[in-house]
Parts: sequence; C-alpha cells; structure tokens
Amino acid sequence: MPFSRGKNPSSIKVPGKGSIGGMENQEGVHSKRSPSSPQGGVKKRSAFVDITNVKTDTSMLSALWVQQGSHSPLPVSYSQVVPDEFDIDKEFHGDVSMSAEYAKEIFDYLREREVRCCLGMNSQPDLNKDMRGILVDWMVELQENFELNHETLYLAVKLTDHYLACSVIMRESLQLIGSTAMLIASKFEERTPPCIDDFLYICDDAYKKEEIIAMEINILQALQFDINIPVPYRFFRRYAKCVSASMETLTLARYVCELSHLELQQVPERGSRLAAACLLLALVTKGLGGWTPMLEFHTGYTVKELTPLVKTLRSMLACPTDDKLTAVTTKYSHKVFFEVACIPLVAVQTLEDALIEQEAS
Repeated sequence: MPFSRGKNPSSIKVPGKGSIGGMENQEGVHSKRSPSSPQGGVKKRSAFVDITNVKTDTSMLSALWVQQGSHSPLPVSYSQVVPDEFDIDKEFHGDVSMSAEYAKEIFDYLREREVRCCLGMNSQPDLNKDMRGILVDWMVELQENFELNHETLYLAVKLTDHYLACSVIMRESLQLIGSTAMLIASKFEERTPPCIDDFLYICDDAYKKEEIIAMEINILQALQFDINIPVPYRFFRRYAKCVSASMETLTLARYVCELSHLELQQVPERGSRLAAACLLLALVTKGLGGWTPMLEFHTGYTVKELTPLVKTLRSMLACPTDDKLTAVTTKYSHKVFFEVACIPLVAVQTLEDALIEQEAS
C-alpha cells in the first residue's frame, strides 16, 4: 500500500536524558521522527533541479569517492578472550537474544569487512562534490519524511557511493540512484519498507516505476549483491556503552557523523574509525572526559590515531562546506534529538588541550 499522503504521523513521547543503560528503550523513539510531522503528511521534494543546475567542476574529482591506500592500517585485532575488566557484555551472558559470548567477534568481523568494502576510484566527468552533497541532504529529508531507521540512511549513502565508485553516470540519474539506494536499504533494514509508489510520489513523479526497478537491478548487480556494508551507526551504541554515555551524548556524536556524510573527503573513511572520532569529539564537547582504556580496547583506536580526524570534524562543524544544506542541522535541532545541533562548538584550544592530555595519559 502506498504511503498515505494525508497521514498524520503518530505523536512522539520525548524520553528523559537517561544513561546508555536504558538505550534499548529509548532507541526506538529517537530512531524515527519527521520534521514535517507537526504540519501534516509527507512532503514532495525533488533534488533533480538542484543537482542538474550545479555547474560541473571536475577539479575535485581526482579525489572523488576514494583514493586507494588512503586508509590508515587496520587496527590490530585483539585476542578473542576479553579480559574481565573490559567485558561490557558479561551482564548478558547466558541470554541467547543478546549474543554476549561472541559480541566482540561480531564487531571484529565488521571491522575486517570494512577493508574488503573499500571503494575503488572512478572518474565522474558530469558530477562534482556539490551535487553529491545536495543528494545526501535530500536523502536525509527522505529518511525523516518516511520515518525510516537511521541505519537505513547510513546504508543508503554507502550504497550510493559504492555504485558511483564503479559506474559512470550522468547528473540526471543521480536522484534516481539515491532514491533507489534508499529503497534497497529500506528492504534490508526496515520491518515495513516503503513501496516503490511511495518513492515515486516523494520524488514528485520525476521517474517511472520501471526506471526505479531497472536501477535497483543495476545497483545490486554492480555491487554483486554484497550490500551488508559496515556503517558507523553499527558501532555507536557499543562504543557509547563502554563509557555509559547518555543518549544526549550519543545523539551529539551521531549528529556529527551525519554531517560528515555531506563531505566528499569523508567517503573513504572507515565506519568504525569515524564513529570513534565522533564519539571522542562529543565527549570532549560535553566535558565528559575522553578516551578510556575500555574504549581503546573495544574500538582498536588510540587517541593519537583519532586526533587528525577529530580535528577535521571540528573544522567541518565550524565551517560547513555548503550552508544551504540544512537537513541534518534542522533534524538535530529538534527536541526529540535533544537539540544537539544547538550545542556550542568546543573551542579549538580546549579540544587541543584535551587531546594532548588524553594522548599523554
């Protein structure tokens, strides 16, 4: 059944600023919210005109989507035996629904997959970073309007970048690729994904049903149906659990991460490292200390390894690449997300001092 075009979304109860211990109960509330909900139903909005009107500047395309070898080395794998002082899953031992006995192996596997999922570089003569930014900004609005899970957005952006890394496309197809990637990600992540008619409607009927189906086939074949790509969102909750971070702190880290989706230079960054850097920046911003031995053990990253990326993310917050791309900031300015987009930016010197102190400790 198509998405109800006059549907009034259900009301949302805003939870308190509890600790990570209650995250499972809070997560469902914070994972979905439509900024247009108070005004009514789903909004039509096509990114097609914005994308096609952008002037093509290929000066940045030598670094488009990824440079091979640009990654830092894969973090050293730890022993599968978790020391008792670092066992954040011991309270769930024996609970078959939590997979506590092999939780660490799951995340080690995801980090290994990150290497296999590295993008290859492909020239896109008709695209530039501004067009990609417009598309991702639109995808954030799409996720909010359909009230999809955050995982769906993260995966859809990854699918888009992976497809662009192996296929040369024209700008007129960019929104079709983005909306189809959201469709695929919805099927992968959602209990009740939107149907094709919903995507046709929200794209203002810019495409036909047959075009979306054909693009879905193209994307899946190009990626060889290997779409379980590790994304930062997978790592956030586990990292936050290491320091009993509150939902507000975790949401701040997610805000920084979603903003980084707009940045072309962050495309090749590993999800595990990006999640770790965003959490470290959030901890310093909130004055909650820094990188503990527990975090270093479970992330595999030291403060020294994260410092360059943390500084880059702070610069991104201070000087956005395009201040017209406001979907992420608008989303995280809402009370449901603790208005984390309104939190003052940590001073450069404060950040420098905190990183130096933590690196020395």
